[in-house]
Amino acid sequence: MKILSMFCGSESFQKQLEQLRPKLYRVAFSWCNNASLADDLVQETLVKALNNSSQLRDPTLMKSWMFSILSNCWRDHFRKHRELEDIDEFDDYRIANQTTPEDVHAQSQIISRVWDAVAKLPVGQRQVLTLVDLEEFPYVEVASILSIPIGTVMSRLSRARQSLKTLLNELAPQQSAKISQIRRIV
Repeated sequence: MKILSMFCGSESFQKQLEQLRPKLYRVAFSWCNNASLADDLVQETLVKALNNSSQLRDPTLMKSWMFSILSNCWRDHFRKHRELEDIDEFDDYRIANQTTPEDVHAQSQIISRVWDAVAKLPVGQRQVLTLVDLEEFPYVEVASILSIPIGTVMSRLSRARQSLKTLLNELAPQQSAKISQIRRIV
C-alpha cells in the first residue's frame, strides 16, 4: 500500500479504495463468472480511478463512480473479447460455512443453481440485478453507473427477476415419488 499512498494524496481516498475493492470484485465476478478476469477488471478499475482521481468532484459519490468505471472496463473487455470468450461459461463457486457435510453440500447446490441461473441471464439484466440486489444501489445510481435510462433499469430488473425465478424452478432438483415409509410389524 506504500505505492498506493504515493499516488493518492488523500488518506481517506486510499481507505475508500481499500474498502471498495472486495465489493468491486464481487460484482465483477458475478458479471463474468471468472476469478482471474474479475481480478483483472478490478485492477484496471483501480488503475483508472487512480489516474483519473481528479475527475471525482464529489467524494460522497465515489462508490457510484468506481462502479461506473468497473462497468466501462467490463464493456471494454466484452467488446475486445467477444468472439474469444463465452460469458455464459460457469466456474463452480462454493462457500462452506456450515459444519456438517450435509449442510455444506446442500448450500453448495443452492449456490451453484443460483450462479448457473444468474450466468444464463443476458449481460444487461445480470448487471442490473447484481447492482440492485447484491450491492443495493438505488435505481438512479444504477442508471448512472450503466449509462442507461432509469426505465431501462426497472424493466431489466423486472425481466431479470422473472427469468431468474423461472430458471431456478427449472434447475431445482426434481422431487422423487413419495418415499415409502418402513412399517414395523410386531
